[in-house]
Amino acid sequence: MSLLSDLINLNLSDTTEKVIAEYIWIGGSGMDLRSKARTLPGPVSDPSELPKWNYDGSSTGQAPGEDSEVILYPQAIFRDPFRRGNNILVICDAYTPAGEPIPTNKRHAAAKVFSHPDVVAEVPWYGIEQEYTLLQKDIQWPLGWPVGGFPGPQGPYYCGVGADKAFGRDIVDAHYKACIYAGINISGINGEVMPGQWEFQVGPSVGISAGDEIWAARYILERITEIAGVVVSFDPKPIKGDWNGAGAHTNYSTKSMREDGGYEVIKAAIDKLGKKHKEHIAAYGEGNERRLTGRHETADINTFLWVRNKNKNDQTHTMFL
Repeated sequence: MSLLSDLINLNLSDTTEKVIAEYIWIGGSGMDLRSKARTLPGPVSDPSELPKWNYDGSSTGQAPGEDSEVILYPQAIFRDPFRRGNNILVICDAYTPAGEPIPTNKRHAAAKVFSHPDVVAEVPWYGIEQEYTLLQKDIQWPLGWPVGGFPGPQGPYYCGVGADKAFGRDIVDAHYKACIYAGINISGINGEVMPGQWEFQVGPSVGISAGDEIWAARYILERITEIAGVVVSFDPKPIKGDWNGAGAHTNYSTKSMREDGGYEVIKAAIDKLGKKHKEHIAAYGEGNERRLTGRHETADINTFLWVRNKNKNDQTHTMFL
């Protein structure tokens, strides 16, 4: 294995100008990540310098077999923490050969919104708290849990320390450092309420960069767990019963919300959100009805709630449940 490790970690920068670019895109389920690598003649610093590429969409559930070509458009570049050197990770979105975004390409519509002058002027900040569960590969059971059994009840695991409380910290810490190396604006990590469950935070990031960064961070996590022989799950409720689920809680503000009088702007936005609750829930992904039950720090999926918290410094924090 030492020779294989040496080859995997081989530094090419001393012997060639060529660069490996790993093109990454979202597959047909809306959550599966796909990637393929290509060689570039030299270093690049902007997505506009990268060539478009293609893939077989019939193999990812994104095109019919008789017309399967899908085109990748490079959109964001990150340093590659695996190959290192000048090698890069490239976040892409997907189009037909005629240049139309395919149905699963949600980034295209988002880019139109975020590039609108009114939106740009508001400098929208996002802070995304991504929860996930580490599973034992062969049995799809949380890391650290006894096979076919359960650990002690929740309580000591949240931000816990110790071999009987924190399962997979080496994986989590490797992911943290790899994201920083890549240039992702990752702001922290912590153990979550259910044992074997963790969280990382991306942001504050402005506009569509938040989406590019969270997907790049998910890709890196998938790769690290692949190396470790562990499965990462973003399932909203991987274990039934008296255990917390996993979400991607999103903190958001605009320039108007952050300025004097911003609380009134926040309330107006909340009123608009409440009127489209069902529409928004339908867009948040499958399985959330198993997590949003009114228990385990959630509200019922059919109920729109918000609360205002004030700390000792009279700062206001608004939460949606």
